[in-house]
Amino acid sequence: MAKEKLKILFEDKNILVLVKEAGLLTIGTAKERENTLYHKVLTYLNKKNQKVYIVHRLDRDTSGIIVFAKSQKAKEILQNNWEKVIRKYYAITYGNIDDKGTIKIKLNESKTFQTYLDNKNGKLSITNYKKVISKGKYNLLDINILTGRKNQIRFSLSHIGSPIVGDKKYGDAPNPLRRLCLHAYYLEFDHPITHEHLKFEIDIPSSFNNLIK
Repeated sequence: MAKEKLKILFEDKNILVLVKEAGLLTIGTAKERENTLYHKVLTYLNKKNQKVYIVHRLDRDTSGIIVFAKSQKAKEILQNNWEKVIRKYYAITYGNIDDKGTIKIKLNESKTFQTYLDNKNGKLSITNYKKVISKGKYNLLDINILTGRKNQIRFSLSHIGSPIVGDKKYGDAPNPLRRLCLHAYYLEFDHPITHEHLKFEIDIPSSFNNLIK
């Protein structure tokens, strides 16, 4: 895998920051092993005699910025401090929603890996959002998550009645774009080894503009 075929934002001997396309798995499943971002990164780093470690994931249909570590130490430091990482997303939702708000709910995960509301035993999920623009029933939201629960953003927005466009799992909003309209556009954190403060930001997908402009 040539470097230019990976959309790399930053790379040194400890970490790799790049952009994942919508529709690509972060890591493999029982049904799909090779057509994943992890496999592409592994192929790329193998040629440099470097290892790759998973730090976090983006859902298959979510696009945006993702980080891989090149050592166990870098991985553990990033994961142990993940709540301090600033993570921002753009999402297009369908239906009425306030101009801004915070969604605090408790989420749990079933044995079949399904996210569900669990006020008794669930883990706290905190999602901040701000409406950027609306067009008809479509809303572009700027989202900042303070926790990292599975499917947190998707479940939370569906829970308040404004599901993400293209979310077949938690909503049934009209979806002319034929993709999940969720995009991880901003990541800010301290480098796990050098402690350099890093900020990364990418543009909103051009296709989103078809719904909101």
